[in-house]
Amino acid sequence: MKLEAIDIEIPEGANVIIGKSHFIKTVEDLYEALVTSCPSLKFGIAFCEASQKRLIRHDGNDEELEGMAVEACKKIAAGHVFVIYIRSGWPINVLNAIKNVQEVVSIETATANPLKVIVADLGEQRALLGVADGFTPLGVEAEDDRKERIEFLRKIGYKRG
Repeated sequence: MKLEAIDIEIPEGANVIIGKSHFIKTVEDLYEALVTSCPSLKFGIAFCEASQKRLIRHDGNDEELEGMAVEACKKIAAGHVFVIYIRSGWPINVLNAIKNVQEVVSIETATANPLKVIVADLGEQRALLGVADGFTPLGVEAEDDRKERIEFLRKIGYKRG
């Protein structure tokens, strides 16, 4: 078994959501979940089929993001993994809809931070073991940091007041 840490590219202004799912209709169901929960969202989806033809299935409403999702799936190359790139919206706008898709087993990450996925290569099989999202903490929030966090959430409209 060989462990790999694979860099996942995230373009400026985009976020990536990576998870595990099953069944060939995953791509279509994720498409419907995304477009109905945030109609202005731009996105691309790719899904690594684990049996039969073992293709990377894909769809989306943004050609660049769809291509990036396919490329990320090629790098990860683990069965039943999906990758979604989004713009003009945030993961918080779509995560519950994604979690409610019947085929979705888990979501590993939703981020715009520097990202590595940890994959175990077993030869004919590969497994997504986890992710390294962002960087290690530099300290503990102080009162000024807390105030800054509270102000920021109100500034971007996610809290009232």
